[in-house]
Amino acid sequence: VTITTRQLVSHLSGIRHYEKDITKVKEEKEKANRALKQTKSHQDKEQKAKEGKGTENTDCVKQKKGHNSETKSRNSKPGRNEFEQEEYYLKEKFESVIESLKIFKNDPLFFKPGSQFLYSTYGFTLLSAVVERASGQKFTDYMLKMFRDLDMLSTVLDDNEAMIYNRARCYTYNKKGRLVNAPYVDNSYKWAGGGFLSSVGDLLKFGNALLYSYQAGQFKNKNGKLLPGYLKPSTVAMMWTPVPKTEVSWDRDGKYAMAWAVVEKNQQYGCCRQQRHYASHTGGAVGASSVLLILPEELDPEVVGTWPVAPPRGVIVTIICNMQSVSLNSTALKIAREFDKEKRAQ
Repeated sequence: VTITTRQLVSHLSGIRHYEKDITKVKEEKEKANRALKQTKSHQDKEQKAKEGKGTENTDCVKQKKGHNSETKSRNSKPGRNEFEQEEYYLKEKFESVIESLKIFKNDPLFFKPGSQFLYSTYGFTLLSAVVERASGQKFTDYMLKMFRDLDMLSTVLDDNEAMIYNRARCYTYNKKGRLVNAPYVDNSYKWAGGGFLSSVGDLLKFGNALLYSYQAGQFKNKNGKLLPGYLKPSTVAMMWTPVPKTEVSWDRDGKYAMAWAVVEKNQQYGCCRQQRHYASHTGGAVGASSVLLILPEELDPEVVGTWPVAPPRGVIVTIICNMQSVSLNSTALKIAREFDKEKRAQ
């Protein structure tokens, strides 16, 4: 078969995640789909009941309450028991991303590439090997140079042997519900899918660089004062365009794009729920959780191009928590909306 890099980056490759048994993966997916249908049915009934009773609320942009909690959504994620998989706790050190391919390279694909969605960390391991061969550099060297270009000087490899300034300890709960130190792991088998350490400040720089690149093409370059973005506007737009046949476990309104979950702008009825465009991604590792959410400002065509208004325009929220299995996307979205509301009020 042929697997493209676009399929890898959108998790449509058919390469397995940590679970090797395709039957278990299908069972989890069916459970998740049933839970989603039940939730949607319940919310539709609530909405009809409210419409039947009428309402005196005149706030047209107020978000509809009664959303299913993010925790329930996250728990319905196919492969939600990934922390119970042995491969999540590998202690073997791999000298290269090519070497780490041996973990899964002889395993059968779960489906024909491009036909279904399955979140796969190993798909990104293969993607890192593609980057290594295409660039002619070690993947880790290539990424560290990129982080330096982005001024992300606190973002480094999660190397157990290296002395890393301000590296945090990671925690989890044991079966008795007590807080304990997270077990030792070596993430050299999945640098691209969870092998870097970063800080809130660095992730904000990363978010700003992407948002600037996304919006730069909409602003007029006056007297050469506006520098180009790190990426072309069309590249970021492509990365943030939902890909068919994908899904997102942490936001039922979203679709997966290219390494990002994306919610598109949408409003079906007047004075009803609005859906703002934003891009986000959560992160889960042994003893840690994170999220980076980018909420672009809805630019006024009359303001765009007038100096000193310049990109990036919007709200970026990042949260890093040294605790395992913490749901953060809904919290980040609430924070982003509050800051966005404040900006609009000004």
